[in-house]
Amino acid sequence: MPATPAWPPRSAPRLFVAEELAADRTIAIEGNQAHYLSRVMRVGEGDTIILCDDITGEWAAQIESVGKRRIEAAAVERLREKEAVPDFWLCPALVKKDRFDLILEKATELGVARIRPVVTRRCVVDKLNAERARTVTVEAAEQCARTALPIVDAPDKLDTLLRDWPQDRALLFADETGGEPASGAFTRLKGPSALLIGPEGGFDEAERAAIRALPQAVPIGLGPRILRAETAAIAATALWMAVAGDWADERAEIPTPVR
Repeated sequence: MPATPAWPPRSAPRLFVAEELAADRTIAIEGNQAHYLSRVMRVGEGDTIILCDDITGEWAAQIESVGKRRIEAAAVERLREKEAVPDFWLCPALVKKDRFDLILEKATELGVARIRPVVTRRCVVDKLNAERARTVTVEAAEQCARTALPIVDAPDKLDTLLRDWPQDRALLFADETGGEPASGAFTRLKGPSALLIGPEGGFDEAERAAIRALPQAVPIGLGPRILRAETAAIAATALWMAVAGDWADERAEIPTPVR
């Protein structure tokens, strides 16, 4: 006998929606998302899609109607609850748009809970397009089957970030002048953590001194080579997830890949 087809299909499109999902609730999908479903994925009435709301988790939904600018789908079955990601923040200095988009994308895929952009003296960029940042993180979450979106804050100046830093959170400071090997620091420290990455050209001496003066700061080294800001952010985050995050959790559910 032929195998029973998987439900929902592995190829089902996956989207985040703003409205909270519940069984049998009909959701209206409009704008670019509707265009993607109707024109790119060619969905029709009765087809199955996957919806996430960043509140209740992930749902299988059935297309009820397809219009030129609007699609309606009814939530049928909750597949997964909203995941609990590790309590890890990434605090990257702002860099040029495409490179910062890469940081946002990969931080989302790696499981970062919160992204706090930082403005330093050597930053060539001091603003972040919030709408674009959300689009990048949402699309990354859809691609990697993440059910919890990262929080993306408005940029803070470095002195503001340090002044308001929470007492119970370690600030792992990627210092190009050297520090404790990153893997050792990640293994040793327990509890809420954050990673601070500088801009191209690094922090200046006054900034470095201010960071090191923070009691929660832990200077770390990222190896013998000079890394671009985006490379440092991605590599160090991946290492933290492997050493102190949820990569080694054998209980972690591996979601069905969706392409």
